[in-house]
Amino acid sequence: VLKVLSHIDSTLRSPRAPPLIYRRSKGPVQNCAKENGQECGFEHLPLTIEMWADQLMALKDLHRSLRKLSLELVPWHTADPQDNGEAIRVEDLQFIVDAILEEIENKEKNSQTPSLPTLFAIVSHFQKLFDVNSLNGVYPRMNEVYTKLGEMTNAMRNLHELLELDSSAPPTVVVDTVGKLCDIINENVTEQVQRLLGTQDIHSIISKLEEHECFFPPFQALIQDLLCLLEISNLDDILPTVRKLK
Repeated sequence: VLKVLSHIDSTLRSPRAPPLIYRRSKGPVQNCAKENGQECGFEHLPLTIEMWADQLMALKDLHRSLRKLSLELVPWHTADPQDNGEAIRVEDLQFIVDAILEEIENKEKNSQTPSLPTLFAIVSHFQKLFDVNSLNGVYPRMNEVYTKLGEMTNAMRNLHELLELDSSAPPTVVVDTVGKLCDIINENVTEQVQRLLGTQDIHSIISKLEEHECFFPPFQALIQDLLCLLEISNLDDILPTVRKLK
């Protein structure tokens, strides 16, 4: 028995012994005999063995917790559960931890999901671009931007078709084409006004318009009186009706 106790004590005092294992004060083993004949020098062994027992029981609890974590993170890598009576080894715990770490590392390498800081930066940039003061206003402004973009896209598509432009023509080409078309229309309108009024001088045009403003109201009143007097409603019937009165 003394030999076994000495061997256990030397194991505890070995440099390979974990630091958590109870150790008594340094010094040679004292194999002295007490007055009642019992051996002394191994009083620390019961405490150490109790600690071993507690640690072995804690391994089961740790194994159970790691299995729960593994079921949450990598359920497809979880091995069959061990029997309650089977001893838990450190290698079993290490295997579970390694499987979880490997899966997490692979997920980080292959995942396309942006991180939270990246998402926060995107939202902040959107708020600056579209003048959104709060997070609650982000979604409404997104919907507004989407609607406006759809309207502009449809308008540009219609302009491409009306102006007979290629669908790949940039907006600048569309604007230039519309501007040229407006210039042509304005020139035609000016020519038609000049032809109608019989003059090309702007001052003469103004004079003609002023004469029209002076002449037209009395003329319109005269025509209305004739229509009422002759009891007719059509302007073309005035002359035939007057001729009949001769």
